[in-house]
Amino acid sequence: MAAPTEGGRRFAQWISVLFALGFCVPSVTALIEGLYCGTEICYDVLGVSREVAKSDIARAYRQLARKYHPDRFSSLEGETRESAHQKFLLIATAYETLKDEDSRRDYDYMLDHPEEYYSHYYTYYRRRLAPRVDVRIVILVTVVAISIFQYYSWWANYNEAINYLSTVPKYRIQATEVAKQQGLLNKTKEKGKNRRSKEEIREQEEEIIRDIIKNKIDIKGGYQKPQILDILLFKVALFPYYLCVYVIWYCQWIYRFTICREEYGDEEKLYIIRKNMNMSQSQFDSLEEEQKGKFLERQLWIRNNYEVYKQEQEEEMKAKMALDPRWKRYRRWMKNEGPGRLTFIDD
Repeated sequence: MAAPTEGGRRFAQWISVLFALGFCVPSVTALIEGLYCGTEICYDVLGVSREVAKSDIARAYRQLARKYHPDRFSSLEGETRESAHQKFLLIATAYETLKDEDSRRDYDYMLDHPEEYYSHYYTYYRRRLAPRVDVRIVILVTVVAISIFQYYSWWANYNEAINYLSTVPKYRIQATEVAKQQGLLNKTKEKGKNRRSKEEIREQEEEIIRDIIKNKIDIKGGYQKPQILDILLFKVALFPYYLCVYVIWYCQWIYRFTICREEYGDEEKLYIIRKNMNMSQSQFDSLEEEQKGKFLERQLWIRNNYEVYKQEQEEEMKAKMALDPRWKRYRRWMKNEGPGRLTFIDD
């Protein structure tokens, strides 16, 4: 009989090792400690079958909860208060697992496919760690909160602007003249029993002047009167509408001024000027009409003209800074002391 070759001996050794490992490795089980009901089957904990309806699961849970609840525990035979409490927790866990359709489906899949060990861990903890509150609700509440804060903040800025304009002589005199022409200030001076104190009359006159300033002066920019459609909530809700309007406007712009080669109107020229200056619509609206007229006179919608204008503004700013006493003191300090050196004056 021929002696076994070296390869045959090695093969026999590997077979013996694998055979030994087969006895050492525990058999795959669907009951994993730490998942769902642990080494217990949730159906057996509640005393129901896998085909049972959801209503029967709830009924079985209520019966066992009344029996093992710590507040209703009354010396069950062979049970202590601690053991009854542990059973109640296990019953509650089984009910939480089986009452939800998705959780029950995952649990049944684990019972039927015990070999997918890591997949069961992932499914279980993904469900447990998932946020309980709908993310859409969180986003909606956040947007509403920001919108409310935004709206009241705008109102505070608007009232601050009105209070400031009420102290400016130019606007105060104009508002007083309008109030006199409309006979509003004369109504504040009563005689006889209805006569009021000077303080009350002054407060009413101030309120009349404020109302006239509100109605006659169009405040632009960050201090303009708040509009409900400008807050974040309505911006988000009306975004599809604004998007469609913008797409239509952009297509019309391309058709009119790129394809048909139409001449720009004043509105289109001011739009291009605003884009060249990188200004928002509210910032551009806050400019005086006279200044906008100068932009049109200099034809700043043409890029080369705007670059010349920009260079002139920069040179003008440098000249003002050179003549400003504050900047002179700052340059002198930078030259003599510098930001990195400190001097101390002895008392």
